Amino acid sequence: MTDDLRELRDLARACLDADGGLPLLVDDGLLRARLLSGDTRQVRAEDGALVAAAAVTVRADGAATSGLVHPGHRGRGHGRELLGWAVDRAGAVPLTVTCEDVNPAAERLYARFGLTRVFAEAVMRHPLGSVPDVPPPAGVTLVPVTDAHPADLFAAYAASFRDRPGFPDPAEAEWLEELDEDDEWRRDVSAVALDEHGEPVGFVNVLGSWIDQVGVVPTWRGRGLGAHLVVRALAALEGEAWLTVNEDNPAQDLYAALGFERYGGRGRWR
Repeated sequence: MTDDLRELRDLARACLDADGGLPLLVDDGLLRARLLSGDTRQVRAEDGALVAAAAVTVRADGAATSGLVHPGHRGRGHGRELLGWAVDRAGAVPLTVTCEDVNPAAERLYARFGLTRVFAEAVMRHPLGSVPDVPPPAGVTLVPVTDAHPADLFAAYAASFRDRPGFPDPAEAEWLEELDEDDEWRRDVSAVALDEHGEPVGFVNVLGSWIDQVGVVPTWRGRGLGAHLVVRALAALEGEAWLTVNEDNPAQDLYAALGFERYGGRGRWR
């Protein structure tokens, strides 16, 4: 297992260096979930080096697969072979392909197999060398989560996202418990925005170096509150900051204006 993880980590790093994508792809937990669960298959060069790998998990209601091909060994049919193998293993159940480092060749391959993209996110990073100054809108006070009422944080989240299609509408206790159980949650950097009446109007949650969620209630949108929430978090972080955003979300332009750079993308095909 240790050798498998080391080789897969090297393969994932080579793909990320070439394509960009989700940097967490090199973490052992994600590698196990994506490429060491269910049925697995590997392709090796003549010298024994791992140059491609895939895994597929098949259940009664559907199958899921992920795969990687080393940039130096693309164009040799390895991706087609691995995806064909996953399709055969899936049999009659629908197959979902999860890709954390999308590249044009992979997208063309998925299309040739009749797969359609059902989810797409841009991965963006901020070098934190220069963080713009965006003042808060008049009448707004930001309270770090360490000092905020948990109910205000949840209220800001629910009011910010409830109008979006597919909003999961979780129970307050369930949502807060999930955050509390995350060791990466930066309560000191995460914050709730309150208006002059003490009502929650926006929030930002930070997990490690990731801007995980940013939300502004509808009546406060367009006033620069979202940008202020982001730069406030950036100013408190070190090294670099990351986020993901749906490809069709206009907030991607806002993040670019705040100094975020695109670092590839991730997606799912079915």
